[in-house]
Amino acid sequence: MTRSLLEHESVEFVRDLIRIDSVNTGDPDTIGDGETRAARLVQARLEEVGIETTFVEPIPGRGSVVARIAGSDPDAGALLVHAHLDVVPVVAEDWTHPPFGADIVDGLLYGRGAVDMKDFAGVILAVAREFARSGIRPRRDLIFAFLADEEAGGRWGASWIVDNRPDLLAGATEAISEVGGFSVPLVEGRRAYLLATAEKGVGGVVVTARGEAGHASRPRPDDPVTRLASAVARIGEHRFPVVHTPALDRFLRVFGQERGVEFTDEGLDAQLEDLGFVGRVISASARQTAAPTVLRAGDKSNIIPASAQATVDLRALPDREVELRDEITRLAGDAVHLHWQESLSPIAAPIDSPFVTAIGDAIRAEDPDGVVVPYLLPASTDNKHFARLGVLGYGFVPLRVPDDFDVYGQFHSADECVPVESLYFSARATARILRFA
Repeated sequence: MTRSLLEHESVEFVRDLIRIDSVNTGDPDTIGDGETRAARLVQARLEEVGIETTFVEPIPGRGSVVARIAGSDPDAGALLVHAHLDVVPVVAEDWTHPPFGADIVDGLLYGRGAVDMKDFAGVILAVAREFARSGIRPRRDLIFAFLADEEAGGRWGASWIVDNRPDLLAGATEAISEVGGFSVPLVEGRRAYLLATAEKGVGGVVVTARGEAGHASRPRPDDPVTRLASAVARIGEHRFPVVHTPALDRFLRVFGQERGVEFTDEGLDAQLEDLGFVGRVISASARQTAAPTVLRAGDKSNIIPASAQATVDLRALPDREVELRDEITRLAGDAVHLHWQESLSPIAAPIDSPFVTAIGDAIRAEDPDGVVVPYLLPASTDNKHFARLGVLGYGFVPLRVPDDFDVYGQFHSADECVPVESLYFSARATARILRFA
């Protein structure tokens, strides 16, 4: 099959970006200039075809670039199309292919960022160039943002732009980015493409128990370790009830009708497990969650410490943050102190809108039997920052993949990879979405 320039450039740019080591450890002392080098590459490729860009670098090495293509409908809100250029760290010895080599083996492109998310960065860069070269004018203004620092919370990327350069995002009403768009098996011969219409909030609480230090040969009834362990066990073992968000209900309805399954709250976990890897993603989004992740106490076996501390990761559903805090407070009890960490609030966008319809039209043009299905992302993206400006965020990076290929499972994994054919599909489908949305 003869490939278009759009398709060729998409794969080329994804590989170019993977080869730039833009690891974001979250520690300023260990972060180099990879994000800036990636942003400069993007800037150069955009300016080659006459697209004006704005480069920002709040601190050295943490560069982002933003560009705008004018649309044909002056009354339509702008669409923000964004991808982050940073990636999570790698343990090279766990990889069988070089993590920054961008090798293609047996039709798979390997490298850190292959799905998270230099794939979309390369694709939207190629689409922007295609529009500029061909004189294609999209229906609405397109704001392309290639961002630093998403993997550490967005402080020097999306959040900084929202706080300091909101003019770059003027007129934006909706946004499209990660984590969605990948295909999953619906029924034999048909695929569903998951559309993230909502995201859980991200927060945490530090649980502390205090007492008096003493010799371990004389156990104390107020031992902080025992009281902390009890509180953490209650929190960690608690199973929150199913919450029927609009995204969950739509997902269950579509999959239930197609597969002949009547989902119930009581049997939901088992029923979702029968769906395979996609079911496990949905299961995590069906409830509030609290996961103990860090424990700290004494450092000598014969000393009862004066304090013990645990950190609990909290993921709140939209409009349920207060409810989650109240339940954690009840479970923790009075014998411990709670310190609530700074959080990113959950977000939600309509599951039915002209933009969602346009996404569905684009997918059907490339996969006539494909169906776009909303879901609630249990993780977090830069869409949360743009929501502070009233921008409705969606997660959709179109990828048609084999039924046994778990795209979600590739995030942050060793040997992260994406099928090259999926990138070709992504280029075509993304161009349709951005042109007609």
